[in-house]
Amino acid sequence: MSTTTGKAARTAEVRAGTGDFPHPADGPEGSRRRRKSSMGVQNVAGWLFSTPFLVLFLLFMAVPILATLAMSFTDFGLRNVTRPLDANFIGFENYVNLFNDDKFLTSLFNTAYFVVVGVPLTVFLGLFVAVLLNNGIDRARTFFRVGFYAPVVTTIVAVAVVWRFVLDPSDGLVAALFSEVGLTAPDFLGSETLAMPSMIVMAVWRNLGTVMVLFIAGLQAIPTEVREAARLDGAGLWQEFRRITVPLLRPTLLYATVITTIGYLNVFEEPFVMTQGGPSDSTLNVRQALTLSHSEGPAAGASETPPTGPHVHSADSRPHPARAGAPWTCALPARGV
Repeated sequence: MSTTTGKAARTAEVRAGTGDFPHPADGPEGSRRRRKSSMGVQNVAGWLFSTPFLVLFLLFMAVPILATLAMSFTDFGLRNVTRPLDANFIGFENYVNLFNDDKFLTSLFNTAYFVVVGVPLTVFLGLFVAVLLNNGIDRARTFFRVGFYAPVVTTIVAVAVVWRFVLDPSDGLVAALFSEVGLTAPDFLGSETLAMPSMIVMAVWRNLGTVMVLFIAGLQAIPTEVREAARLDGAGLWQEFRRITVPLLRPTLLYATVITTIGYLNVFEEPFVMTQGGPSDSTLNVRQALTLSHSEGPAAGASETPPTGPHVHSADSRPHPARAGAPWTCALPARGV
């Protein structure tokens, strides 16, 4: 009775104009307005936090890339550094000259070969090792993790030099193993057929640790409840791996593949130190070809100014140190070459 009386009294106050009317902001429209305002503040804050990165990205990445693309359609060279507006538009002439260069086409094929074979090997072996270290090996697990990751933090040039001596046909470790069984070791780095596979094996060995760490992190992020549920349903190891592990590792697989591909496309030090692009340009990659073109003379439409960097000889013009009998020294190109 008292509740009914109270409602009637409030209704009478509203009708008489003495009661409190509900505020419009308390309705659905007001709630939507508040949400939009909150989202606007969050967007502004996000852009403010992103501004330093965006400025640096535009100055040091986007603008140089676009400028390089624009200059590729001109005869821009060293003579135009101080007077960039004096460069002349020549259309696709630079690209025509580039793809008519047999050395560049060879380096393009070698780079594609290196990436197509090396990236899947690195990713799959990294996943295999990660699964073993995460599930199959209980003792000395930390030791194996450190052992697989150690090549990653080792200087690239040092790794290349060590592998060059390991594969040396006269005094290398592989030659000693062959001699133990009465066989003669092939010249891995001196053979047009074996030089690139040898380079891929070395690259996979060195980069395996990075991919392994990524996959171990991904495997440890998979909830144990999911695995236990699959085992209770009768799933074996292979079914668990194929239907549980691999689908949940797809983001990690994508990331590992992308960063490995980027690294293999930019390979330079290993083939430069081990083979200098030889024999017969069988290990020459795109970065080496561009370096050689700059060191040996002006690039297509670049400049008549003589090169300032040291001359980089190919493997065909440098004797193999093991065959020449002279001490080998690694002469790296100067920066900017």
